[in-house]
Amino acid sequence: MKSSTIDKIERDRIELLKIIGHPLRVQILEQLEGGVKCVSDFDNYFEASQPNISQHLGLLRRSGLIDYYMDGRLRCYFLVDPIVPDLLNLLRKRYENDLEAPDCCLVSKTGKYPGARRH
Repeated sequence: MKSSTIDKIERDRIELLKIIGHPLRVQILEQLEGGVKCVSDFDNYFEASQPNISQHLGLLRRSGLIDYYMDGRLRCYFLVDPIVPDLLNLLRKRYENDLEAPDCCLVSKTGKYPGARRH
């Protein structure tokens, strides 16, 4: 694979994380996991104004994560990108423990981990 192709894939992944990196957009995607929702349905789920919700829906749609169809005068939104449920499941996952600390530096093979994480 060419370097420019890898760079584009990496940029796309980073852009995807930026797009879903807003609490309201995550909540919208979670609602759409359950099936099609119209704009008026979102008013019942969120404490946000309808114009604010519409802005987030527009961004998610332009990014290709969701789309909509018209049902009379209603816009009905649904998930498009199959990565969305996988990402949401990953975000919901809870871990009981941190990863194990290394015994020593893998490069120099010296040093000891003191046992307390630095923050």
